[in-house]
This record gives sequence, C-alpha cells and structure tokens, in this order.
Amino acid sequence: MKGYADTGFLLSLYGRDANSARAVALAAKHKPAFFLTEFGELEFANAVERLLFSLGAGAVWTPSEAQAVRERIGQHINAGVFQLRAVPNEVWQTATRLSRHYTAKLGTRTLDVLHVAIAMSLQPDVFFTFDRRQCKLAKAAGLRVLPSRP
Repeated sequence: MKGYADTGFLLSLYGRDANSARAVALAAKHKPAFFLTEFGELEFANAVERLLFSLGAGAVWTPSEAQAVRERIGQHINAGVFQLRAVPNEVWQTATRLSRHYTAKLGTRTLDVLHVAIAMSLQPDVFFTFDRRQCKLAKAAGLRVLPSRP
C-alpha cells in the first residue's frame, strides 16, 4: 500500500502524543510505504524543532527524544519505508484550485491545502491525517483518508 502522511500523523507515529497509539496501530495494520517529499521532510524537521522550542517552559520533547526521532526517521528513509518523491509542478495550480473551492467552507490552512494537493499528484492509496479540516479537504478532493474520523 502506498500512503501519504501529513506531518502531524508522522509526529504521532515517531513521537509521543495523544494520537501515537492510533498512528502506530494504523501503520502496523496497513504497512504503507509512505511517499515523502522535500516539503514533507522540511515540515517534519521544523515541527521536531518546534517541539523543543520552549524547553523548560512547556516543551513537548527533550533534546534526546528529538534526536531519537530524527535518527529513527532517517533510518526508515534509508531502509525504504519512505519513497522519496519530488513535488510536481502542477501542485501549485491544484493547491490554488483547492483553496478557492474549499478554504472558505472548511477553514483549511495553506499547509493543509499543500499536503492534499501533493497527495493528489502522487496518488497514494491512503492519505493519513489526524487533522479534521485536512481530513475533510482530502475526502472532498477524492482521497481515501485514515483514520476516517480523526
């Protein structure tokens, strides 16, 4: 199975949060080979750093936990768990079209729209997300989404 996971899903899968058990269970059940773009790598790397941002004042992860997450995802990239893909040029037009058609109705953010547009161009079997608005957008765009109810 080919999958596309948004950054929140990957953070839950590789880290620890309220959705981690669900992310691990979904990945174990479906065993997807995830598509990953440079955009996805950047957003994931930045999200990990953001979780360290206010260390001592409510930071979510310790530096050693963040390092372990970085190492584990790097190992999985090298092992082929992720299929690296370029962001196709048509993504920008698709994202603009999605935004014009759905953002006023769903309240989606730019990064949500970009994730869905990228997934549409890569054509995964499943789009993995825990984000409710992004889930609605992905379904409206014709993607199969798991979990079906974030």
